[in-house]
Amino acid sequence: MFTYTQEEIQDATYAYQGGGRGLSHDRIAALEAFVQGDLRPDLTLVFDLPVEVGLARATARGRLDRFEREGRTFFDAVRGTYLNRVAANPARYRLVDAALSLPEVQQSLDGLLPELLELHRG
Repeated sequence: MFTYTQEEIQDATYAYQGGGRGLSHDRIAALEAFVQGDLRPDLTLVFDLPVEVGLARATARGRLDRFEREGRTFFDAVRGTYLNRVAANPARYRLVDAALSLPEVQQSLDGLLPELLELHRG
């Protein structure tokens, strides 16, 4: 079971509801300010891969959930929103190339460990 912080949910809200569904980013920002105030994560990892790779992986896994059944346009918008958030605040995000093989992704995460530990200590 995974648990998510409010901040992770907020990033997904911008991506899925804002980018994918077209909800106003201003409206999401107002909700974010009301719920979280100034609280933001120190670091967020964004596992990025091309939409076609993600859809192929989801299809290979079996039955698709309601988000996975969305069209290509939806996922292009979701991915674009995440990438825009990374570009707008590079100090908060680290982009991980999730199109790599699992061992390569794990190796890239190993490279982030010293930074994560330093943030925790700091």
